[in-house]
Amino acid sequence: MPSCTEYWMRCMRMNKEGTCKGMCPCDTECPIGAALSAIGGRWKMRIICTLFVDGTQRYNDLVRKTTGITNAMLSSSLKELEADGIVTRKQYEEIPPRVEYSLTEHGRELWPILHRLAHWAKGEMFDGDLDELPEEAWL
Repeated sequence: MPSCTEYWMRCMRMNKEGTCKGMCPCDTECPIGAALSAIGGRWKMRIICTLFVDGTQRYNDLVRKTTGITNAMLSSSLKELEADGIVTRKQYEEIPPRVEYSLTEHGRELWPILHRLAHWAKGEMFDGDLDELPEEAWL
């Protein structure tokens, strides 16, 4: 019996919408498609990586560290990441106003997955257990 991933790959070849339309045994909407939607796009990965590596950031810091992004796109991406539970927004009631963004615990759980995906994208095999990742992969 094909795995969920095999079904998903077949679905994606047949359907560019990212939904399996009942083909995937795991759900009507494939969880892999939902995950890719949550972190996909040109800017979301860069924002996630910046928040993971540099920690909590103010909006203007994210603008500077995400070279080429417009204010509208950063704002939109942050709202989507917040809605998906990956980023948290904290607004301080002070003058001038201050807003900080950070990864939620759910967002931090992405890091070892992204590390493994980066190995795959570079054509490297990662045969180890996630518990055996080097310390810098978890930082």
